[in-house]
Amino acid sequence: MQAILALNAGSSSVKFKVYEVQAPEPVLLLRGMLDRDAGDSEFIIKDAAGKPIQDVRLNASDTQADLAAILLERIEPLLGGRKLCAVGHRIVHGGLDFSAPVLIDAEIIRRLEHLTPLAPLHQSGCLDPARSILSLRPELPQVACFDTAFHRTLSPIYRRFALPLEFEAKGIRRYGFHGLSFEYIVQQINRPDLRLVVAHLGSGCSLCAIHNGTSVNTTMSFTPLDGLMMATRSGAIDPGLVLYLLQSQGMSVAEIEDLLYRKSGLLGVSGCSADMRTLLASADPNAKAAVDQFCARIAEQIAVMAMAMNGMDLLVFTGGIGENSAQIRSDVCARLQWLGVQAANDEAEGRSKTAAGVEVREISTDEEFIIASHTIATTSK
Repeated sequence: MQAILALNAGSSSVKFKVYEVQAPEPVLLLRGMLDRDAGDSEFIIKDAAGKPIQDVRLNASDTQADLAAILLERIEPLLGGRKLCAVGHRIVHGGLDFSAPVLIDAEIIRRLEHLTPLAPLHQSGCLDPARSILSLRPELPQVACFDTAFHRTLSPIYRRFALPLEFEAKGIRRYGFHGLSFEYIVQQINRPDLRLVVAHLGSGCSLCAIHNGTSVNTTMSFTPLDGLMMATRSGAIDPGLVLYLLQSQGMSVAEIEDLLYRKSGLLGVSGCSADMRTLLASADPNAKAAVDQFCARIAEQIAVMAMAMNGMDLLVFTGGIGENSAQIRSDVCARLQWLGVQAANDEAEGRSKTAAGVEVREISTDEEFIIASHTIATTSK
């Protein structure tokens, strides 16, 4: 029997799952997560049922590459005689060239490294484990699965910036992200006829309008900085503000990047934390203001997504915040009553049906399952 390791390195967490290769779909064997926002200093490897098997102690200085090496060393003895046959990776940005999963080699990594300025919080962290495994185990196949690939169906009116067309030919366009999460939700719903809006809310946040199983519009664009207010990222701002900070405030490009990616969003508005759990528990009025602004921006952009499909039949919340915070779901839905959306009914399996026909659901996403499925398909060709 063979096994697949699916690695999902995000901006604030690293998740992994190990699957046995079976038909018609991979079967979960092991899993674990490191959440740096929560101060985690170890991976706790669990079985498929969530029972802890082994603690993997980490140092604060451990990089994503170190984590990949540690995981390989610790996981393989737990496979019960199964052979690890491949590793799949979530790669945040695929640029113009990568719109489907691809086998990783040194040249692929080199090409993807050039996209790091477009996703500075993510791209190097995604590539470091792949680079490490390629060095340690060059014979072990690895597959890159791209967050941008799901949005390759965007039409020109939503794909293009209002710039001269020659800029699009240079790759300056809206790409969209969180595609692996959106792809999983589409599989779970399995109703291509529905006009679906998915709210992936976590450390990074984005919305996607989906119809006929494909991306119609989304909030993130050229980089994962655009769109909704996030944990430490500003989301959409006036581009003239960047010019003003450069020209009139004397800020450098590096300082502006740090401001927009690492010091803004929930952290910037609250002045105390980027963690939604901390903000919801806080009595600080600035914490409440940050939460209110976060929810208002989400509701505003859900309406934009619905407009792209001439309506909405189903609203799905997913991601760390979307799945775990009933308060955020309720606040967002309360702002959308004029669209026929009412507060999510969490007592009825996260579902709420209104007279207007807009259903609200909370679904736990599983990007690792999608990574494993793509890895199996790619290595079987």
